[in-house]
Amino acid sequence: MISADDLIELVRNYNPKTNEPLIRAAYDFGWQMHDGQFRHSGEPYFSHPVAVAAILTEQQLDDATIITALLHDTIEDTKANYSIVSDTFGEEVAKLVDGVTKLTNLQLSSVETKQAENFRKLFMAMSKDMRVILVKLSDRLHNMRTIRSMQPEKQTQKARETMDIFAPLAGRMGMQWMREELEDLAFKVLNPEARSSIIRRFITMQRETGDVIQRITGDMRHELEKVGIEAEVFGRAKKPYSIWRKMQEKDQSFSRLSDIYGFRVITGSEKDCYQALGAIHQRWRAVPGRFKDYISQPKSNGYRSIHTTVSGRDGKRVEVQIRTGQMHDVAETGVAAHWSYRDGVRGKNPFAVDPAKWIAQLTEQFDGEDDHEDFLEAVKLEMYSDQVFCFTPKGEVVKLPRGATPIDFAYAIHTRIGNACVGAKVDNMRVPLWTRVKNGQSVEIITAEGQTPQMTWLDIATTGKAKSAIRRSLREADRERFITLGRELARSAFAHVRKKATDKALEAAAKQLRLGSADEVLARLGSAELTGRDVVQSIYPDLKAKPGKEVDARRAVIGLLPGQKFQRATCCEPLPGERIIGITFRGEGVVVHAIDCVRLVEYEHQPDRWLDLHWHDGSHAAVYGATLDVTIGNDAGVLGRICTLIGETQANISDLEFMDRKPDFYRLLIYLELRDAQHLHRLMAALEAESDVAAIERHRRPVPASAQPSTTPQTA
Repeated sequence: MISADDLIELVRNYNPKTNEPLIRAAYDFGWQMHDGQFRHSGEPYFSHPVAVAAILTEQQLDDATIITALLHDTIEDTKANYSIVSDTFGEEVAKLVDGVTKLTNLQLSSVETKQAENFRKLFMAMSKDMRVILVKLSDRLHNMRTIRSMQPEKQTQKARETMDIFAPLAGRMGMQWMREELEDLAFKVLNPEARSSIIRRFITMQRETGDVIQRITGDMRHELEKVGIEAEVFGRAKKPYSIWRKMQEKDQSFSRLSDIYGFRVITGSEKDCYQALGAIHQRWRAVPGRFKDYISQPKSNGYRSIHTTVSGRDGKRVEVQIRTGQMHDVAETGVAAHWSYRDGVRGKNPFAVDPAKWIAQLTEQFDGEDDHEDFLEAVKLEMYSDQVFCFTPKGEVVKLPRGATPIDFAYAIHTRIGNACVGAKVDNMRVPLWTRVKNGQSVEIITAEGQTPQMTWLDIATTGKAKSAIRRSLREADRERFITLGRELARSAFAHVRKKATDKALEAAAKQLRLGSADEVLARLGSAELTGRDVVQSIYPDLKAKPGKEVDARRAVIGLLPGQKFQRATCCEPLPGERIIGITFRGEGVVVHAIDCVRLVEYEHQPDRWLDLHWHDGSHAAVYGATLDVTIGNDAGVLGRICTLIGETQANISDLEFMDRKPDFYRLLIYLELRDAQHLHRLMAALEAESDVAAIERHRRPVPASAQPSTTPQTA
């Protein structure tokens, strides 16, 4: 593990004016907070935050970001809280740490929703301070570097998430080196055979043809020297994942793939960039359609460079990137260049994009996307896109992803223009709407009053913004018809499980599915975007325990000493799946509290009594007590139906206590035995959907702090 002195030295290399005492204090604080915690590999847990901080020093970031990296898990995984971090290290650091914590703590029900909400959270965090994302990306990079210590299924999950979210996000932020490494690390987990095969073929090819990179680099230097251009030239083979992706996109074998080498030419000025381009094109034949000038038309993340592909030695295609030294700095660090320091002075690179403007431009594309699936598609499409530049008839530049059509162009200008589109002209020639626009073309959209989007447009459009707007317009046009059809489908689906599709049940379904209203649920149901089973399952999911051995209740908690007894606190009644803390009592064992239990404040000044505990993963028996405070209608058979519903969800009722009796309503406490927190949340969702349930909440008993749980102590 990197020592505090070594870390400070890494920062001092680029920022001699660094606040050494504060970084050292953060190091000591993090070490103290994480003391006794270990990673899956067996290393002290604090080695991870230190490694994340070291990665950020490579990007020459400010002290606040380095300190945030050291503390990024303290609020989440230790007894530290926001106020302690704020008082000790300042409000700026506390906000950054809190931002990283909120990103990490996000827990949602479905995979699709989770990804979409992760994206939303990422953009929200970026809009406040993009350094949160820099820390999160570095955190993910170190986790991927050490992923082999995780369980195989966890490795696959993390690798897929990295490939879908974090790698393209790093690329969008201009941090190409991080994107490539994240992709390669994820590729190593998801498809190790393909990666090994590509590496073996590279080794074989080098053995047969010699060092191609060195020869081509020498040729380029010679050509540039002939025209008097001083420049650095270096080349490399492309990463295995990049090659594999090209093989998939072009449906070609490795032997037929030509452009597997990339070269960079770093010049002293923009003028030299274009002169170098001329020298290279004069010496080697340019490949048509493979030229992009990002100097005159920079990417939204500040990236500037000239890209060209030429036929080099032996007919091999090579990609050449030409840029100045300043452009290269931005290309390596992207948006992060805004916070980078050199010799104690914050960098003022003229090509570094303002993060506030960048995030505003990015989030603008996704405004109004209430549907999580539409939002997910919009973000992922934009993330992965390679851009082309088109012009309006007035000469304004519109950036679109590769493969975009006039429909995408129309929606990029304004949703109203997209909806009213009836035709298009490209370079003053009438073209079909499915035409793929190219760099430098002028596009004119022809509109007509009363025109509405067509279903076939979904197959033509490529941008997330266009697809989302088309779907929204189509839904609105057929909304009433779909709602009527959806109501009948809902009635049938609910009747199949002997339930009624009441307005309240549909509102509960809308809440679980994260849709705006019951009408939206019905409209989606009628348009076949949802199935009746989806709606019913959102309220009445199958709560039967998963097959497999149940976790022994006596050994349900991890973190206790052998033979140490534990009891669940009766004040907060923690359930498996919830974050927990143990408080030791001399001669009595350990009392397990939920992390948010109000009683924990009474032990705040006794840190030696605190234990960091976790529940065992797996299926638990329904033996853990929890209490619900429920208000129900005072009608015949209501209580019976409530009890029947609880039984259907595989929960046990241990007791009922009536708290208040009114002519119209009863308020009662229902004492339950449940499997875990998820079991509780699903039960509450099912009860909330009942028409006769007016209110429901989890009840936590206000018992004295000294009181011990009445349950029998269990041994670890």
